[in-house]
Amino acid sequence: MSDSSKSVQGAVESAASQASAATQQAAAAAMDKAHELASTASRKVDEATTALGEKVKSMAGTLRERAPHEGMLGNASGMVADSLDNAGRYLQEEGLVGMAEDVTDLIRRNPIPALFVGIGIGFLLAKAFRR
Repeated sequence: MSDSSKSVQGAVESAASQASAATQQAAAAAMDKAHELASTASRKVDEATTALGEKVKSMAGTLRERAPHEGMLGNASGMVADSLDNAGRYLQEEGLVGMAEDVTDLIRRNPIPALFVGIGIGFLLAKAFRR
């Protein structure tokens, strides 16, 4: 090969190497940014779930204060307030990730009923969006 073809080949290899390095750097930067955005979104969802749990627990307290305390209506309102309190605590402690894990475990333990629930939800969604 002549010296000019060797220098052209060297220049092409150098340009290819530089382009490869730049591509790798850009891919790494994009991956870092995606990871950062996913982390931020996850943190925001956890914060929102915790805030929702606090609101639900607050509703339980309000129900206890304002609902009747005696008789059948008092018993029912007390049970609803207890359920709201437990739901609020669950939301605060478990968050969205814990809820997803619990649903996954429930589906694994009861696959056939979960299948029927999924079919029912799909049917209702199809019916709602058809109109």
